[in-house]
Amino acid sequence: MRVLAKVGAWRLSAAARAVIPCLWRGKYFSSGKDPVENNPATPMLRHLMYKIKSTGPITVAEYMKEVLTNPAKLLGIWFVSEWMATGKPAAFQLVELGPGRGTLAGDILRVFSQLGSVLKNCDISIHLVEKTPQGWREVFVDIDPQVSDKLRFVLAPCATPAEAFIQHDETRDHVEVSPDAGVIIQELSQRIALTGGAALIADYGHDGTKTDTFRGFCGHKLHDVLIAPGTADLTADVDFSYLRRMAQEKVASLGPIKQQTFLKNMGIDVRLKVLLDKSDEPSSRQQLLQGYDMLMNPKKMGERFNFFALLPHQRLRGRSHQRNDCQSKPSPSPVAGFSELAWQ
Repeated sequence: MRVLAKVGAWRLSAAARAVIPCLWRGKYFSSGKDPVENNPATPMLRHLMYKIKSTGPITVAEYMKEVLTNPAKLLGIWFVSEWMATGKPAAFQLVELGPGRGTLAGDILRVFSQLGSVLKNCDISIHLVEKTPQGWREVFVDIDPQVSDKLRFVLAPCATPAEAFIQHDETRDHVEVSPDAGVIIQELSQRIALTGGAALIADYGHDGTKTDTFRGFCGHKLHDVLIAPGTADLTADVDFSYLRRMAQEKVASLGPIKQQTFLKNMGIDVRLKVLLDKSDEPSSRQQLLQGYDMLMNPKKMGERFNFFALLPHQRLRGRSHQRNDCQSKPSPSPVAGFSELAWQ
């Protein structure tokens, strides 16, 4: 899930995993039914297999960090940064001295097309935790001992720190938690409580109702998260109930509400009418209507994206000079998007 920044993730120490190496291969489940021939040994896959062989299975959070911020992407960002600093010249050359087979340069070139999203967003990794007869167990990524060059999911043989983020009354049997997101929300909440301001978070998400949302996309199509790592984007839905809990009541929270409702409250219908009235060309009007449909249609983005806000408590309590005739308490002004926008 994408929010604001990346921070460290929990993982078992190599020493702890070394004590019980055989147990990691006692119980596992596959990521899908993709045949081996559709699982090319990408440079990232080779890197991950070497890492797992050296230190043992890794958390899903660590897997996401490795795949989404691998060295080729980071080097690519460095080159783009320097290109921007020199005035974005039209001519651009990438030269690697002593390249061998040119693997590194090839990796950098392959990720250039993805750098737009990398520069605009940072990806927040998640931990997957599953309820078992022995209690909550975290899901790790391991090497499949029966198939060469293939990864698999395994269950940790004992408790891990990620389980501390699960509510004692949790009813779901699969939970995705993000200490990264929790740290960011706590920092935002503290700053808003102390100095004012507000935070608006928009993303795919749910209010503590979904279970397995970890997925991969390649070419705008669903992609097995363990197949050809480094070639697909990895994401998971935001659990807004978790964000609300991490705010620790330091600030007030609103939502989540569906994008369709939020934009309607913000006056998108009025905005559309104004633009249509000003547009004389049929092609322009068609584009406006298609864009509106994409944003508002429940089967498209209308109910997929959610909006969630953090505000100072006093913002919702109202100001002392704002009072209704029939009320003795302050009357808060509505929060745009979460209630109908008042046009004045």
